[in-house]
Amino acid sequence: MLRRSTDLWLFLLVAFGLSWLFALPLWLTGASVGAFAFMAIGVAMMFTPTLGVLAVRLRGRQPGEPATTWREWGEGTGLWMGERRGRTLALIALAWFGTPLLVVVAIALSAALGLLSVDLWGLSLFRENLAAASPGQSLPMEPGVLAAVQVASAFLIAPLINSIAAFGEEWGWRGWLLPRLMTLGIWRALLVSGLIWGVWHFPLTLRGYNYPELGAWAAPMFVVFCVVFGALLGWFRLYSGSVWPAVIGHGSLNASGSLTLLVGNAADPPNLAVAGITGLVGSALLAAISVLVIKRWPIGPQPQAAD
Repeated sequence: MLRRSTDLWLFLLVAFGLSWLFALPLWLTGASVGAFAFMAIGVAMMFTPTLGVLAVRLRGRQPGEPATTWREWGEGTGLWMGERRGRTLALIALAWFGTPLLVVVAIALSAALGLLSVDLWGLSLFRENLAAASPGQSLPMEPGVLAAVQVASAFLIAPLINSIAAFGEEWGWRGWLLPRLMTLGIWRALLVSGLIWGVWHFPLTLRGYNYPELGAWAAPMFVVFCVVFGALLGWFRLYSGSVWPAVIGHGSLNASGSLTLLVGNAADPPNLAVAGITGLVGSALLAAISVLVIKRWPIGPQPQAAD
């Protein structure tokens, strides 16, 4: 089908413009990273890439352009299950359970390298954070039990819940944008899409989101993570022909990424820029995994992205 270069700019204008518009109250009020408003606006921002996709579709076709049915367009943006449904379902399961497993491996590697002090039995950092969140209030259950519930949820339930908002991003970044960039070649497409994804987070990360100790330097730090994790999500999308494995992988990461804080030691709090899945250790792990899977299970020719 005919592809318009202006569609890319329309998509980026909507996704980036609305993300900054949604985040404007955070900058005007100076809301802290941990505030409820910060989290709520962050979730709302996740749907701006989907709005960008819809803007491209609703723009309509120009005279002389072939018509594209909604079904064809949905297939081109990864809304269906791909040509091999069994493969897609297997990759969904892998993304669901494998992502929190990678989070655990990143925590273990960080501890083994001496970059993370853990308190598995006392859960001192977890207890401290609970007390800070609910000062003077009794907990509904013992911290150890509550921690076990959170770990079980991170593997079993939370990935699905978090995938609702994750879809808002993934349909844009991996569903529509990544296949469109494949004319650059697989590695460049993954790099460019990851860079765009990371920069899109700037309204939050320039305020220190994910790495409060870094301040505005959290922004370039998170770009690195977005490139390497985006490569893995991109492989899920392209290898399956469907956006759903990437959606589940993204939702699963959001559900389990904070496990580092659950096992941390209050006497020596974790440096999230170094330890855990979003730190340097996790980024190195994800980079190695991404290269491994792309080399071992290469991505074949892709159909043209739908506009």
